[in-house]
Amino acid sequence: MSEESFMTTKIQNLQDYPRVPQSIMTASQRELKDIQMQVSGYLPQDLQGHVFMVTSVGTVNSGGLPYRNGDSVLCGDGMIYRLDFNSPYEVRLTTSIVKPPDYYADKATCQNSKYKKYRFRNHGITRFSLTLGIRNQLNTAFLPIKFSSDSQERLLVTYDAGRPYEIDTETLELVTPIGTNQEWQSELNGYNAPFPPFLSTAHPVFDPHTQQIFTVNYGRSLLNFLDTIPFIYDLEQFPQEIDEFLTALSSFLRVNFLKDIFDFASHSLQRFVQLYVELIEKLINLEIDNFVYLISWDGAGDLERWKLVLPDGSPVSIDQTIHQIGVTRDYVVIMDTAFTTGLEQILNNPFPDDKKVERLLRDLLERPTSPDSLVYIVRRADLKAGQFPVSNQQEVEVVVQKVVLPLEAAHFLVDYDNPQGNITLNTSHICGMEVSKWIGNYDVSAYNPENPVPSYLHGMEPSQADIGRMGRYVINGETGDILESQIISDIERTWGVDLYTYPEQDPQTKKTLERLEDIYWCSFGLWKDLMTEFIVNQYKHYRNRQVPIEKVLSMAAKGIPAYLFRLHASSTEAAAIVDSYQLPSGYILLSPQFMPHRDAKKPTDGYIICTVWYEDKNEFWVFDANHLSKGPLCQLSHPSLDFALTLHTAWLPNIGKRQATYYINVREDYKELVHQASQKHPDIQDLFEEEIYPHFESASNPSS
Repeated sequence: MSEESFMTTKIQNLQDYPRVPQSIMTASQRELKDIQMQVSGYLPQDLQGHVFMVTSVGTVNSGGLPYRNGDSVLCGDGMIYRLDFNSPYEVRLTTSIVKPPDYYADKATCQNSKYKKYRFRNHGITRFSLTLGIRNQLNTAFLPIKFSSDSQERLLVTYDAGRPYEIDTETLELVTPIGTNQEWQSELNGYNAPFPPFLSTAHPVFDPHTQQIFTVNYGRSLLNFLDTIPFIYDLEQFPQEIDEFLTALSSFLRVNFLKDIFDFASHSLQRFVQLYVELIEKLINLEIDNFVYLISWDGAGDLERWKLVLPDGSPVSIDQTIHQIGVTRDYVVIMDTAFTTGLEQILNNPFPDDKKVERLLRDLLERPTSPDSLVYIVRRADLKAGQFPVSNQQEVEVVVQKVVLPLEAAHFLVDYDNPQGNITLNTSHICGMEVSKWIGNYDVSAYNPENPVPSYLHGMEPSQADIGRMGRYVINGETGDILESQIISDIERTWGVDLYTYPEQDPQTKKTLERLEDIYWCSFGLWKDLMTEFIVNQYKHYRNRQVPIEKVLSMAAKGIPAYLFRLHASSTEAAAIVDSYQLPSGYILLSPQFMPHRDAKKPTDGYIICTVWYEDKNEFWVFDANHLSKGPLCQLSHPSLDFALTLHTAWLPNIGKRQATYYINVREDYKELVHQASQKHPDIQDLFEEEIYPHFESASNPSS
């Protein structure tokens, strides 16, 4: 940072400030079965149903979290936690690690295995093997579904870089992926790996009115030429000459006036890189074109898809990720969201075992997330006679409307009702926030570059560099025009707002709500120890800045607490925060989930359950959804409970052994991919026969 930067501020001498709880950095891989939770406070007797939560617990060889080398805590196998509220006066917990076929491949290629040359490594929030492909870690979110033919609710578990899977809600075991490998398009054509990089969304949507699930499958035109780097992928030490060059270039670019020149020339540089990529494509015969498919599924048959194009006929191009999509009566809404995953994480971090090079490449390659949110609107009336990739029909193109929202976002919600073709969209704008970045063991404090970030925080997300905002937009689905917009913020309550929950059903009619009136959000707060020099430099010239960076640093030094709040989001009234609870200093709250009352009269009659960390403890807290400000009604804990930073949740009224018959046989699904990969590496066939297939062949169909 420059000499006029914030390093000399007096607040660096303050010693009394809230510390990030250590418990949010640790996770156990121990699976728990039907343990009784300890209850502190009043446990309401009209709690009902089952709450599901998923989060990363590290990899097959990490022994849980944190990672010793400071890798991101968001990278790792998903652990499903299920809290059961179906017995009076008690709550019980069952947990299970999600184990798709690539989990067993990862386990079989660890250091002491005969297949260790194929081992997986962490690359940011992605885990990758050059020969085997990308792990589908299934650690992000859920989608409850119930088709008219289903006798009970079903549940999908999801990840941004892989196919969704259905689980058995009673045993928590994986049952089947949604769609065969042949029905999904790899991010990189021509790359023959048994676990292809499939980019999808962590938030597919289910329309109970039309009995359809919508999701996406997409790819981005990146520097995806992985077959050109195997000779350096396994190097124990980065070549000294290249190391010295990167160090010099990194130092060169830190000089402010040169950095400004470099930034000014970035458009020319991007064009040069584009020409370079085109040349590489020709040399290595890999296809890395942009594509976005919208997929529809009826819960039982083959996937149907449509290729999305712009009005000029060019393919829709995704610059970051499609973390979330939404559905209304007449439209599907897709957003290019503010973080990265998949192969871009690998290309920005190709040498995960060399942390010095990781830092140098981050300084050179990383850029802030886009300051805009690109939204693509698909008219559902155009979704006719799509392509069924399982039968290799010709692609069917559908034209989208493109809309630009002038702030970045990762999560959004839309009203199902869209009167006169007008879509109401609510979102949290994560301004100056890098949710796919993490604090490395090389990061230093924004207050004094001589002070490293506390070592226990290596792997954590960095702090937000500007205040978050809550946005509500009315967009015409036919023209793409933004008819109304309202953006609000709160100097205490909207720092790091990202995770949400909301009532989904009218308790009187038992029908799905068509308009969102109330949304519950949690905010992360501001933490001095998470304010790094790198994140401040990244957002030094942030276009959308509302709070000066000097003030952000001053506020973070003192600490801004986490909050749980209710946003009244009615389309007929001004958006406003109408109820909130401030967490005590040094506490963090995440993963809210709404649970309706048994005898609810209005949609908000229910409870909010959240994950909470403080000191060395992690708990579940239960709030009255109508009275957040009164604080938690009770806390749920157990000595064996140990989870790190958590993500999304789901609620089901009932659970049971899976009854649906849709099932994809693992051997048949991977047969062709394994055959292709075995042409170059024959023992991959042995790997699957010995270490993977046996885990899935106790029955041809677990539901039969």
